[in-house]
Amino acid sequence: MADGRVGYERRGAAAVITFDRPQARNAMTWGMYDQLYDACERLDGDDARVAVLRGAGGRAFVAGTDIRQFAGFSGGQDGLDYERRMDAIIGRLESVRVPTVAVVEGYAVGGGLAIAAVCDLRVCTPDARFGIPIARTLGNCVSVATCARLVAVLGVARVKRLLLLAGFLDADEALSAGFVSEVVAPGELDERVDGLCERLSANAPVSMRATKEALRRLTLDGLAAGDDLVRECYGSQDFHEGVAAFSGKRTPVWRGR
Repeated sequence: MADGRVGYERRGAAAVITFDRPQARNAMTWGMYDQLYDACERLDGDDARVAVLRGAGGRAFVAGTDIRQFAGFSGGQDGLDYERRMDAIIGRLESVRVPTVAVVEGYAVGGGLAIAAVCDLRVCTPDARFGIPIARTLGNCVSVATCARLVAVLGVARVKRLLLLAGFLDADEALSAGFVSEVVAPGELDERVDGLCERLSANAPVSMRATKEALRRLTLDGLAAGDDLVRECYGSQDFHEGVAAFSGKRTPVWRGR
């Protein structure tokens, strides 16, 4: 499994963070998650005024976590450790000091949707698709914190539909939901992102930072306990069946236990 990388570069006042594993639609390996955390640390020590996150290759933003990495999970504790790790990394991105812009071309799935959801602004191309189809693929669940973040940007009804029906939002529905601010043709995307960065870079950094932090606290304050739910899903026979079925390219057989 090629590990991929998360790149970091400066372009004027903007820092550009790139998920670079296009042969796997930028599905995240453990190493890439660690590099994302490090990029957030670097960002807060930099003098950049805005950060842009995007996937390499033009076919996907991030197509979730590479599922082959779940093959070594043996029980519910592995799921708890994984979800806590993801919450720490996603939370680190959510708390960076500057505005973040997710540029979504193609799929933002699973962990990719979670990453996009904690960015402050999102723009996408017409082929963008957003979803967490775990009820159809793996039989696991997301953390309570991830649920709270998704509800904050999409609303309860859409989150239920995404998670229970294991479907996707297309670009037009994401726009009507307010999840993305614009749907932009591929040929105009770079110019539009540059314009957003210029506008954000001209605004008061302290004001924007306070707004980001206030909204983060509102979203995550008083979260309900959820370890029992994570432990049940990742410890289930269905989860192991889902991972095996995905690896074997077959349809899983769910047994509800």
